[in-house]
Amino acid sequence: MPHEVELGATALDPEASPECLGSTPLSSEAAVEDTQATNPASTVKNVLRESERAGTSTTQEEEAEVLEEGMNKAQDALRLWTIHRDGEVLLRLTKHGPGHEAPMTIPEFFRESAERFGTYPALATRNNDEWEFLNYNQYYKACRKAAKALLKLGLKRFNAVGILGFNSAEWFIAAIGAILAGGLCVGIYATNSPEACQYVIDHAKVNILLVENDQQLQKILSIPQNKVETLNAIIQYKQPVKESSNNLYFWDDFMELGNSIPDAQLDQIIESQKANQCAVVIYTSGTTGHPKGVMLSHDNITWTAGAVPRDCSLSLAPEKQEVVVSYLPLSHIAAQMVDLWIPIKIGAITYFAQPDALRGSLVNTLHQVRPTCFLGVPRIWEKMQEKIKENTTKATALKRKVFTWARNTGLRVNTKRMLGGHDMPMSYRMAKTLVFNKVRNALGLDRCYLFVSGAAPLTPETSEFFLSLDIPIGEMYGMSESSGPHTVAVCENYRTHSCGKILSGCKNMLYQPDKDGVGEVCFWGRHVFMGYLEREDATKEVIDEDGWLHSGDLGRMDSQGFLYITGRIKELLITAGGENVPPVPIENLVKEKIPIVSNAMLVGDKAKFLSMLLTLKCEVDPKSGELLDRLSSEAISFCRHVGSQASTVTEILQHQDPHVYTAIQKGINEVNEVAVSNAQKIQKWVILEKDFTIAGGELGPTAKVKRYFVTEKYKQQIYNLYH
Repeated sequence: MPHEVELGATALDPEASPECLGSTPLSSEAAVEDTQATNPASTVKNVLRESERAGTSTTQEEEAEVLEEGMNKAQDALRLWTIHRDGEVLLRLTKHGPGHEAPMTIPEFFRESAERFGTYPALATRNNDEWEFLNYNQYYKACRKAAKALLKLGLKRFNAVGILGFNSAEWFIAAIGAILAGGLCVGIYATNSPEACQYVIDHAKVNILLVENDQQLQKILSIPQNKVETLNAIIQYKQPVKESSNNLYFWDDFMELGNSIPDAQLDQIIESQKANQCAVVIYTSGTTGHPKGVMLSHDNITWTAGAVPRDCSLSLAPEKQEVVVSYLPLSHIAAQMVDLWIPIKIGAITYFAQPDALRGSLVNTLHQVRPTCFLGVPRIWEKMQEKIKENTTKATALKRKVFTWARNTGLRVNTKRMLGGHDMPMSYRMAKTLVFNKVRNALGLDRCYLFVSGAAPLTPETSEFFLSLDIPIGEMYGMSESSGPHTVAVCENYRTHSCGKILSGCKNMLYQPDKDGVGEVCFWGRHVFMGYLEREDATKEVIDEDGWLHSGDLGRMDSQGFLYITGRIKELLITAGGENVPPVPIENLVKEKIPIVSNAMLVGDKAKFLSMLLTLKCEVDPKSGELLDRLSSEAISFCRHVGSQASTVTEILQHQDPHVYTAIQKGINEVNEVAVSNAQKIQKWVILEKDFTIAGGELGPTAKVKRYFVTEKYKQQIYNLYH
């Protein structure tokens, strides 16, 4: 087995157990020793109960033997993974320190928070230009009410409640209600096609489905009934239902359905739940086939929701109530963890953005709410960067000069601060007053102290741009299979281009590192998922014999414990000459050198040379969210700077605008100058007619490029580059 690189609080603890500090990964035996199953004594109790029924008494020695035998049976029966919806797994508890906290179920976790934060506001919804609030007591009661309604509608133990629609209080209440009632919470991407929805409903055994509006309802009604046989009822939670039927309900009616279910019945189901059982299923994007159902246990959710605030120094109400804005898809684990589970743990308040948040209304919500923590996917940060640059180009020459000076000052001071410096020179304080505070106010982030990017790598250029404006964006790295975060980067643990340090209580290994120390990043900890629902082969592919979760990402560690992701194994392009090429760094450099470029995707797997697909920055229709042919103001500014009068993509493509094409080639040449070898140089490129979008299929729900889809969709353009 490979050499293990272990860093973070647990690994550096001098009192850590040998299993934590060895120079090799945990063996299967050591893994079991360092892991405890929830309630393994239940087997023992059954044996002793049988003895009592038989009328025989047991001595202490016999009881000890029974106990040992029962514990051994429990250990044998449980593994670190399962593919069954009703399966149980060994929990990866450490012997002390972070990772040793007592396991708890989601119902216990939520009840504890409701008792602690009862009258504090928990959820905020915008209605008729006014914010309406639910406090923690009301929130908890609503979830119990929803749970009883779900039971009334026939939700079976370990079957699913599907939720299809934009973020809302109803989304949260249905999700937690499903878990309280003994079911599984399954978010379905609002952008899914009817076929993709049908697969999830069938695979997860969805008994009750919540849809946001009539548009989503019609999508489901278009699916033949024999394809969704497990579905008992549909609830529409926004807009009144147009036509009532036996199995279609509006939210208000649904919430009253369970009034006849006694509290004792619900409490019995809650008490029967265990921390090592499944509570949430997150479906992967499914870019190369059917999506996989990532099973997350109660412990995965509750432990991770406690670990992140600790490492990020988030405040616990009532000391200070943290504020977050929910706008990213909740069917993605990053948004679900940050918007739903972590706020419950610390007593934060979650404000729901408008459904058109990503089409422009998000900035208005940010101004109204002024969050203290903000999670953005890279595309959000890039859009903010473009807007700031656009406003700067419209400013006077003097203001542009001051802006540039402030950025230089901010980058210098914050770079020193990263390395442990604490100086705040007068120039920095002036820059803060003249520029930094104004930028934060303009973004609605004036109260924000934790800026996070997740779901995909942030480009170095965007990271440094915001760092120079005194906005250090910490990258949170992880995957659905690690309940979200595996590393966190905050002000105290921050390096540009790094995704921070390993979450306290978790461990990291670099599998098969090369001479530069780059290997596959592998995870160990209580955040590691249970397994893929009904997918044994896929589960065995990512969880090895020793229980390590293999991420598929390539990374390296520095001497201070910062993790740097260098590429993804499956994304590596292997040229006809056999050279491995990581595309992301090259793509990021192209976008940095050529400001008119919105998306850049490298192609050339098994080919003699590399080529690049390029899209240009365009305006978006604020109402429909559709891309327009008109270039963005930043792109037009670029055109004017290079001598072109083009204002649309069509104008550039029709005439192969010599000014723009020459400028792009110049940028490509600059990228090629720093290529590590000739094989990693871009030989050809093509501009596509439209930018990548979620609706077009090129981007996933979190705006990450779906390479397989793009390669298929634009295969003719790619063919033309090589023939």
